[in-house]
Amino acid sequence: MSTANTTTKNRHLELIGIGLIALLILVVLPVWLDAFRLNLVGKYLTYAFVAVGLVLCWGYTGILSLGQGIFFGLGGYCMAMFLKLEASSVANTKIQSTPGIPDFMDWNQLTHLPFFWVPFKSLPFALIAVIAVPSLAAFILSYAMFKRRVGGVYFAIITQAFAAVLTILIIGRQGYTGGINGITDLRTMWGWDIRTDGAKEILYFACAFLLIGMMFLARFVLSSKLGRILVAIRDKEDRVRFSGYDVASVKVFIFCLASAIAAVGGAMFTLQVGFMSPSFVGIVPSIEMVIFCAVGGRQSVVGAVVGTLLVNYAKTSFSESFPELWLFAMGGLFIAVVLAFPRGIAGLFTDQVVPLFMKWKSARDGATPDATPAPAE
Repeated sequence: MSTANTTTKNRHLELIGIGLIALLILVVLPVWLDAFRLNLVGKYLTYAFVAVGLVLCWGYTGILSLGQGIFFGLGGYCMAMFLKLEASSVANTKIQSTPGIPDFMDWNQLTHLPFFWVPFKSLPFALIAVIAVPSLAAFILSYAMFKRRVGGVYFAIITQAFAAVLTILIIGRQGYTGGINGITDLRTMWGWDIRTDGAKEILYFACAFLLIGMMFLARFVLSSKLGRILVAIRDKEDRVRFSGYDVASVKVFIFCLASAIAAVGGAMFTLQVGFMSPSFVGIVPSIEMVIFCAVGGRQSVVGAVVGTLLVNYAKTSFSESFPELWLFAMGGLFIAVVLAFPRGIAGLFTDQVVPLFMKWKSARDGATPDATPAPAE
């Protein structure tokens, strides 16, 4: 079977997979789960945004980022700032003396709203900032690195250091960011109470539709000429550069796109969970997000979402019984994936299940299979 036919078949499998994911999260889970568990799955889906972005920048371009929590957190903080200002519009005189500013600022003796908080009184501005602020941070970081041809493990370490620095900054500026506790007690969005079961169900469906849209966006990028360039950069970067392409600009663009997708997930996390804290910005959550993608398959959009759901379900189930052992289990899972099936669940499916199905189908039809399908891109 030719490589072109194999690639086309893999694309068709991905589209079928997206359809099955849509059926699962839009129909099956809402019917099967109660409000609490559905909200928990909604939180898992917000992490899947990051995994989809990692497929673009890591799986297809070879850019391993260990700091995607930065952009997830920045998107979440932008949304949390608007929600907190709305919740603080009428001061509770029992706990704060200055109306119109968040309670943690009042406790830190701030009498005026900081200038960079003021625009977040507007929901349209906050929605734009959810994309713009993380994308700008990603652009500054990636432009500085890729224009100097810094990549590979060095870039991964730098993103990890950036995550640590941002976490320290957020914790250290407690009067402006809420410190270690983060931004909490988020209640309404334009007067709509987001804490009710009905609101959480609506937010779940909004998150699910956005995730499906991001999956289609990722597939559109990967099936275009840009997608072929990304694979070429991953495999033979120097050859692509010698062919006349501006490799640094392509890598900057795809990294910013992946960061923007992660930021949308962070904003949806804030809406569904009702808070945002620096614990989602640091090194540990960023590495966990890489594990989600690796387990599902870093070269499969569908696999990344499946991996996110499965790992988080296992984390919830396992940590309820053995909370102190979960981090060891997570590390062991990552090692097992790398050694046993490095292309993740999706690779295991396309390399083992699909060829077996094709052989069975050919045998049933009485024909000899053309050849064993080649692995996916």
